[in-house]
Amino acid sequence: MLTFIPTPIGNPQDITIRALRAFESATLFLCEDTRETKRLLRILEERFEFNYPEVEFLSFHEHNGAVRLEEVSKRLAQEEVVYVSDAGMPVISDPGQILVDYCQKNNLAYDVLPGASAVTTAYAASGFEEGEFTFFAFLPHKGSERSSALIEAMNGRHNVVFYEAPHRIEKLIEEIVTIDATREVFFAKELSKKFQTYYKGSAQEIYDTFQSANLKGEWVVVIQGKKEETKALYVEDILAFDLPPKVKAKLLAKITDKNVKEWYGELIS
Repeated sequence: MLTFIPTPIGNPQDITIRALRAFESATLFLCEDTRETKRLLRILEERFEFNYPEVEFLSFHEHNGAVRLEEVSKRLAQEEVVYVSDAGMPVISDPGQILVDYCQKNNLAYDVLPGASAVTTAYAASGFEEGEFTFFAFLPHKGSERSSALIEAMNGRHNVVFYEAPHRIEKLIEEIVTIDATREVFFAKELSKKFQTYYKGSAQEIYDTFQSANLKGEWVVVIQGKKEETKALYVEDILAFDLPPKVKAKLLAKITDKNVKEWYGELIS
């Protein structure tokens, strides 16, 4: 039996009783980072009624997942195996998806425990009225892929949620301002931790605030969807971006009546 166990996104008190009991009965831990998992278990041992399990801990991440799965595949059916992310809900923007897919294709029993999730925690804290949102995980790190992904996200009708690394958070707000400085946004830093901080306002207001703010920490960002009466991006805006013709054509097709082929022909002529 394979059990996916969510871990606290910051405060260790957010662990569930079910998670503790699953930890204690496990015979094998698959961890995104074994050091992080062991550190959490030691904290739980010190502060709660938890018995630290003396079992095997193996790393399982995006770089070794496929190979590791071959090594432990038989044990998934024979033992009590748990999968643990560094923080939050397993499988969501996480290599655990490989394990879910394997269990489904091989008819192996698995379970996912409910627990902490930075996505839903941040969205609830954002205060946006709409109950629907789109989760984009992490944007591409750089280049035209990043620009086109952000433009696509901000041109949609639904609010969008994504993660961002601390060293790119200032770049992100600059990019949002370039696309639509008036758009309402919500930035959450260090959720559930000592220095948890919320920022909400127009993109321009948040940009100004960030000039003197401490930006260290993990971030979740919520951007309000495009309103019916507004346009996040105009044709001339996309034409002005330094993007390859194919990327421009795809973006232009999303906000006009012309298709990608028609726009591509115009751009290269």
